[in-house]
Amino acid sequence: MKVETRKDEIIKTAAKLFKEKGYSAVTMRDLARAMGIKAASLYNHINSKQEILKDIIISLAETFTEGMKRIKSSDTSSIEKLEQVITLHVEISSKNIYGMASLNNDWMHLEEKLEYYLALRSGYEDDFRNILEEGVRGNEIEDVNIEVMLFSILSTLRSLYLWIPNKEDVNTQELSKNLSKVLLHGIHT
Repeated sequence: MKVETRKDEIIKTAAKLFKEKGYSAVTMRDLARAMGIKAASLYNHINSKQEILKDIIISLAETFTEGMKRIKSSDTSSIEKLEQVITLHVEISSKNIYGMASLNNDWMHLEEKLEYYLALRSGYEDDFRNILEEGVRGNEIEDVNIEVMLFSILSTLRSLYLWIPNKEDVNTQELSKNLSKVLLHGIHT
C-alpha cells in the first residue's frame, strides 16, 4: 500500500474544499487553515492552487482513459464492455468523490493542461460512443439515437459522486450490477 505523502494530503484536503466551496472560492489560506498549517508551508510541497487542480483532474481523467482503453480493446460483447465501463465509474467515483466534483465542476479552470484534458475527455467519449455503435451494429443494443444513449448513461455515471456519499456502506459490486440493469436493460418487466 502506498504511503500518503504530505502533497497527497494537501491534494485530498484541497479536493474536499473545492467540492464544498468551488475551486474559485478556495484560497491557499483556506487550504492551509483546513490542514492546520501556515500558508507558506504549503509551498514546500505544492507550487500553486492550479497545480493542485491539475493533479486532481488530470490524474482522474487519465485513470478513466486507461480503463476505457483496456475495456474497449477487450474481447467481450458490447453489453459486457458497457457493464465494465459502469463498474469503472462506480469504482473510481466511490474512491474519489471529492476529486470527481473537481473533474465535473472545475475542469474549465485548468490553464496549461486544459487542451490535454479536453482531448482525454473527447477520446473517452468517442470510445464510449464506438462501443454503443458496435452494440447497435451487432444487434445487442436497440437502434436508437447514439447521442441520447451516450448522454443518458454518462450523465448518470458522471453524477455518481453526488449520490454515493449519501449512502451508508456502498457495495460497489451491487451498485454496478444495479446500474447496469437500469441503464442497459431498462426498468420494464
